[in-house]
Amino acid sequence: MSSAATTPAAAPSWSARIERWVPGMRAARTYDRRWLPRDVVAGVVLVTLLVPQGMAYAELAGLPPITGLYTTVICLLAYALMGPSPVLVLGPDSSLGPIIAATILPLAAGNEQQAVALAGALALIVGAITVGAGLARLGFVADLLSNPVRVGYLAGLAVVILVGQLPKLFGFSVDATGLVNELATFLRSLDQTNPWALGVGLLSLVIILALQRVRPRAPGILVAVVTAIVLSIALDLASRGVAVVGVLPQGFPLPSVPSVPIEDLPLLIGAAVGISLVAIGDTISTAGGFASRTGYEVDGDQELAGIGAANLGAGLFSGFPVSTSGSRTAVAYQAGAKTQLTGIIAAALVLLMLLVAPGLVQAMPQPVLAAVVISASLSLFDAVELRRLARVRRTEFALATACALGVALIGVLQGIVLAVVLSAIYIFARAWSPYSAVLGRPSGVAGYHDLARFPGAEEVPGLLIVRWSAPLFFANANLFRQRLRALIAASPERPAWVLVAAAPIVDIDTTAGTMLAELDHELNAAGTHLAFAELQDRVRDDIVRYGLLETIDAGHFYRTVDDAVAAFQRETASRPARIDP
Repeated sequence: MSSAATTPAAAPSWSARIERWVPGMRAARTYDRRWLPRDVVAGVVLVTLLVPQGMAYAELAGLPPITGLYTTVICLLAYALMGPSPVLVLGPDSSLGPIIAATILPLAAGNEQQAVALAGALALIVGAITVGAGLARLGFVADLLSNPVRVGYLAGLAVVILVGQLPKLFGFSVDATGLVNELATFLRSLDQTNPWALGVGLLSLVIILALQRVRPRAPGILVAVVTAIVLSIALDLASRGVAVVGVLPQGFPLPSVPSVPIEDLPLLIGAAVGISLVAIGDTISTAGGFASRTGYEVDGDQELAGIGAANLGAGLFSGFPVSTSGSRTAVAYQAGAKTQLTGIIAAALVLLMLLVAPGLVQAMPQPVLAAVVISASLSLFDAVELRRLARVRRTEFALATACALGVALIGVLQGIVLAVVLSAIYIFARAWSPYSAVLGRPSGVAGYHDLARFPGAEEVPGLLIVRWSAPLFFANANLFRQRLRALIAASPERPAWVLVAAAPIVDIDTTAGTMLAELDHELNAAGTHLAFAELQDRVRDDIVRYGLLETIDAGHFYRTVDDAVAAFQRETASRPARIDP
């Protein structure tokens, strides 16, 4: 015998273990210098999107624009170290802004410094949740928000963002809460419109949307921002009542743990859970989409650790919660990004602007930031997917609509809770009342199939074959019994056997086990036997452990439906013919 067969595999080295949890070290060690020009170019291109979006989304979150740049720098560096994807771009996100604002602004009560501290604490909690989820291998929690719920949530969020940015686009502000009140107050305040602000805002929005449609790869936001800054300087828009960004604070904050009142923590934790769900869902779905293009495998748990590290870093540097950006990732990918060096270069350039040229965007009109946010909100509203849901599955369209209305009319935070609750109800409803079918053998088709799909399929006389397409558990056990009773009652003659085609039954709990024992007694008393085919071995082991073989004949468990039918036919053939009096 060779020694190779008996020698245990060597334990991973310390460096390999560290690289497993710090992918940036592995990326640096294996970096191919031929990728450098493409990463540099992609980083430069990415900056043109990061600066205006970071500032705009900070204001959307109710925070000073500069915090968006702090957040951008730190989260890019943190993800480059801890994130596994070579092209994913993290940063301030339009889908998180309203949630952050709805959480921190009521608590801050107009105190800007307190709002920044609350946002930082919120980012730290989100980071702790997502890192913990990654360590616990809970990447699947993203599945708590189904596609219809996510589509509806984002559609409602798009409406909230759009209405909230309209006053800034028109050059004034409103004091109102709630979508309906905000919209009504906006309409009543239209006489305060600043035509210069509206003009530069609409021009910026038209440029962004037009270039997105005509030249998707063109930096539409950069073109709009540069055009607006040039007009702002040339026309002296600040003197015409148009709000401008002004000179940004020079430098970069030192790391610090934000201080917030203990009584604010419950609300922050609740909001952080919702933000984490959204961020995890965005990250996993975006990573999966770009993994298929670049040929790497998605490491869901490490992705959670990466986004958690980005949020922890943001929280320590006067930032706010971040998520993965599909649009910025697409820009980096299209620009030729090969590794996370793209993000590092982009972060370095933003940091350089803050340290050396903070006045670079001082003439940028505020309506331009509103235009950037509005264009992002329009991309959140997936009308094509809503129409598809309405066409192919109306129940899921109703679910999406309910979620959208909840977010828009009840509130963003409440909308997240509603989204999770609706998803849970939808999942439970599907399991509680699953599809069941009576099976027969169609002519010219192998196997036994649903009579609803093959109406002419042949049924075996005296044998009722039923397929139950869900686990059997406490919530649907009684429904299972009722459906079998109804099918037996509807049969032309009482079946001698009821055969359950049990392949889809992946679990049977103790409540359902008790029900099966009672049902078997009931059927036996009426001369009908209960049998199972294709029951998974693990589920059969559960049945044995529950003691059901003391009630249900152990011989009435079959590997396939064909085996069960053959056994039934043998038993029927061996019975003496019944002689009518």
